[in-house]
Amino acid sequence: MPATDRRTVWTDAALAVLGLVLPVACLGCGRPDRALCRACRTALDARPRRVRLVAGVRLDAAFEYEGLVRTLLLELKLRGRVDVAGPLGRRFGGLVRAALAASPADTVVLRVPPSRTGARRRGFDPVVVLLARGGVRRTGRLSRVRAAPGATHPGQKERTATERVAATVGTLRARGVDGRCVVLVDDVVTTGVTMAEGVRAVRAGGGLVVRCVAVASVED
Repeated sequence: MPATDRRTVWTDAALAVLGLVLPVACLGCGRPDRALCRACRTALDARPRRVRLVAGVRLDAAFEYEGLVRTLLLELKLRGRVDVAGPLGRRFGGLVRAALAASPADTVVLRVPPSRTGARRRGFDPVVVLLARGGVRRTGRLSRVRAAPGATHPGQKERTATERVAATVGTLRARGVDGRCVVLVDDVVTTGVTMAEGVRAVRAGGGLVVRCVAVASVED
């Protein structure tokens, strides 16, 4: 039996045993004993990738942010379901590795940081988990610039598009990128404002963003 087939057999057996101890249901169809059954994984793998521009840089998104993809990401981010990271992370990591292969040897991967509220609530960075599942482990992170004391920040839903852009510019900083190429990564890109701020921060630090990569993108 080929090594890949042996790994699949052992993985399925381990998941079956785990399902007896911690019963789960497929998030796609409800079938028992798998966070995502084989049929739903196959359907997920068949979904198209997305390509768009953010701040003049190509963004490769592994998936469109809808349906099952949205459900899996929310389960990971809100409930800590790391068991759903594999199917998303493999394609995400593959896109990052492809971007690195097409770039200079010293290109670095930088993550757009999660919000402070989200980071405190979860206690982990979902992008790190997803990248690890995709075989990408050496990454850095942009840093957030602290707001001025006493500043108030209404939620994104209460802001106009112009206000969202104005509130985001200058909130990220890139260190140690002078003269270097960067692959910038995030989990979900909606308006592109946050990713564009990441591109601006890298440029301000003297670096060049050669590719942006996301797990999912909201269609324009």
